[in-house]
Amino acid sequence: MVTRKEDFSKWYLQTIQQADLMDYAPVRGNMIFKPNGFEIWEHIQEAFNARFKEEGIRNAYFPMLIPEHFFSKEADHIEGFAPELPWVTEAAGEQLEERLALRPTSETIIGDAFSRWINSYRDLPLEINQWANVFRWEKRTLPFLRTSEFLWQEGHTAHATPEEAQERTMWALNTYKEVIEDVLAVPLFVGEKTPSERFAGAERTFSVEAMMQDGKAVQAGTSHYMGTKFAEAFDIKYLNSDNEHVHAFTTSFGVSTRLIGALIMVHSDDQGLVLPPALAPQQVVFIPVGPWQKNPAIIEKIDELFAGLKAKGIRAVVDDSDKRPGNKYNEWELRGAPLRVDLGPRDLENNKVVIKARDSDEKVDVSFDDFENYIVKELDDMQGRLLERARAMYAENTYYDINTMEELEAHIETCKAENKPTGFVLVGWDGTEESESKIQELTGFTTRNLPFEGTVTPKDTCIVTGKPAKETVWIARAY
Repeated sequence: MVTRKEDFSKWYLQTIQQADLMDYAPVRGNMIFKPNGFEIWEHIQEAFNARFKEEGIRNAYFPMLIPEHFFSKEADHIEGFAPELPWVTEAAGEQLEERLALRPTSETIIGDAFSRWINSYRDLPLEINQWANVFRWEKRTLPFLRTSEFLWQEGHTAHATPEEAQERTMWALNTYKEVIEDVLAVPLFVGEKTPSERFAGAERTFSVEAMMQDGKAVQAGTSHYMGTKFAEAFDIKYLNSDNEHVHAFTTSFGVSTRLIGALIMVHSDDQGLVLPPALAPQQVVFIPVGPWQKNPAIIEKIDELFAGLKAKGIRAVVDDSDKRPGNKYNEWELRGAPLRVDLGPRDLENNKVVIKARDSDEKVDVSFDDFENYIVKELDDMQGRLLERARAMYAENTYYDINTMEELEAHIETCKAENKPTGFVLVGWDGTEESESKIQELTGFTTRNLPFEGTVTPKDTCIVTGKPAKETVWIARAY
């Protein structure tokens, strides 16, 4: 494998393939989720589903094909997605009377359904979630991070008041922060998108942004306050308690399988995949060592320890293949298994196992009596270590003292010369699209989000014009 320093993109592709997470599909820009990759997504789903259902947000499913006229109802929405839409124009050998889009997102078809389901204030709030595939015909693709077809979660809600809708918008954003930081162990920059970066048709868009080890940004999740724009477009009206027909206030929010790409780029190393224990398909791998085939007691003891972990809900596997131990070690390191447990004849005599964590070079002897408690604690400790390690990486590559374009360009040149990430930079901005575009044109940096008040020290001057700053904004190069 190449190292991260040598070629980060090539390292990433080698890591996900050697970890057996995916394969390339016959259609350009698409990928196949292999079981190891899809199970990571399943654990992410579990974490979100638990929180959605606590709030009474239930799962539903809507058709993938969306009539073309649905998009014309909300002008900003179709303008935002038109370049990426794939269309179905023929079926059963005949031209269709109306083109059908493969969904890029579901606001239109769900808005149409909401217009039928919502009639009275008693029908509100109406809150659903959908786990689905969506299509956006990307020109440049990268497995997990940017593909023409990808998997995601999209929540859609309708409310009687703007306050309720705004509250749900922020709840979704905070839920993304909680899950991504606690379960994926990926720290985040949280804030509001600039007007040019808003979701097509939204009044306000909020995002959580992650920094990869190469300093680039990944938009990890977004939450949108729609106001009444989609309700007006799709006639989502209800009879309120004053016997008046009024429009509902709607929201939408989503995360996708790009989260898998993000956690790989944040945590993994030159030896392969590193996974947070909360998401790892195999949390503990037992490997018998020495002449274990001649000593059935070794496998019997491993089976006993395995059963104990399974009873605690820990995902364990026994590798009793005929490969050499060194090959097994390498394979499971590439796959990112958090804990490896070795047991050989001498260990059996001494009533112990040897445990190695994926994120550590040390091996630890643990007695059979302490084994289960140690595994539970070490999985939890590793989860915390990965988050703290990522936070340290963020701190090293986050810059607050760049105030002019000259300083930003000098920073980029220094990073290039030293082979360092350019990272996230906090800058002042005059609030104009012209200045926002100028930053991207000259440096390749894009605005990520406007941090919430009180989370950073505001900047006084615009990095482009030198005029008084209206906003303080995070900028970075992005995937």
